[in-house]
Amino acid sequence: MDQRINLVVDGRSVTVDADPAMPLFYALHSELGLDNPKFGCGRAQCGACTVHVDGAPMRSCVMPVGAVAGKKITTLSGLGTPERPHPLQKAYIEEQVPQCGYCLSGWVMTAAAFLRDNPKPTDAQIREALTGLKCRCGTHMAILRAVKRAARMMA
Repeated sequence: MDQRINLVVDGRSVTVDADPAMPLFYALHSELGLDNPKFGCGRAQCGACTVHVDGAPMRSCVMPVGAVAGKKITTLSGLGTPERPHPLQKAYIEEQVPQCGYCLSGWVMTAAAFLRDNPKPTDAQIREALTGLKCRCGTHMAILRAVKRAARMMA
């Protein structure tokens, strides 16, 4: 049975009429018309659907929308703007990371939360934090360079 669910998405208060068990991903895409995050596996295994919920990275494909009612949800679009990109977004551009860009949301959102809590990470810590994310284009080394660059920018 559908319910009115209040969310704060990228700083904007919104209401969706949805089954509380529906995954947050579908509320963001189908109800709010957002084009990120992306749908990958639907099983929280690839990370393409990652968003922040009250600052913590969460896989939106398995997170019930009812569980995030009233919480602050940040998508890749809410992390930074073209005029004022987040340091990770800027580093991704400078390192020329994106190829197809499909998985980008998951990598950037996961790394942003990690860097917020670990401002001077080692290479091993970065690899561990990004474990489980998938990129079929094979840009993993460029992603690692971008995360290291962003950490330096944020220091």
